[in-house]
Amino acid sequence: MTPARRRLLSELVRGAAAAHIVSPVPSPCRSICKMDRTSGYCEGCLRTIEEIAGWSKADDVERRRIWALLPSRVTQLCEEGSEA
Repeated sequence: MTPARRRLLSELVRGAAAAHIVSPVPSPCRSICKMDRTSGYCEGCLRTIEEIAGWSKADDVERRRIWALLPSRVTQLCEEGSEA
């Protein structure tokens, strides 16, 4: 895992933990808004376009569910060798 991926994983793990105790649940957006064609994830926050588009209408339960998925996506991308 590259240093950049380790940083991203660390940030997403911390963010996912914080998302379980704060309300409203903050967005995982990191202002790096570019969709990776291979993975289908945003290169900054690792959400799908559907998750990003639905974020403003999602309740805290749905937002926490999305946050919980993000750290495992870093690992998945490393295993697949994707650049997102």
